[in-house]
Amino acid sequence: MEIRPIKQESDYERALRRVEELWASPKGSPESDELDVLVTLIEVYEREHYPMNRPDPLQAIRFRLEQQGKDLRSLIGVIGQRTRVYEVMRGDRPLSLNMIRRLHNLFGIPADVLIQPIRRKSKLSKQRSSVKVKHRRSGTRKSA
Repeated sequence: MEIRPIKQESDYERALRRVEELWASPKGSPESDELDVLVTLIEVYEREHYPMNRPDPLQAIRFRLEQQGKDLRSLIGVIGQRTRVYEVMRGDRPLSLNMIRRLHNLFGIPADVLIQPIRRKSKLSKQRSSVKVKHRRSGTRKSA
């Protein structure tokens, strides 16, 4: 077992190939131990070189509901009454600490995802998208 640090892409690719070779190793064997160490090194390298953005809290909630075959009505009593659920899910109202706790406990959504600020479109960009673009007239002015 020769384990070396993963410092560059070629080391990373070598480690991935070795993991594939060791994947079916019996538990408790030296190969299984090597697999555990390599997986840890790969995770550290990937975290540093291939960071993943956390999902928006509202996207995470919608995704979990979809996974469980539920809709926004399932959030009534978890986030609040019906109007509160729709205010939150539209991004008009932030999640409170109690809402985050209940969503985490009842739906298993990671609290560190829910605690992030909600990414909202600015009001100006909403206004711009709703206003139709007017075309300017070309040509000369008519005189009276």
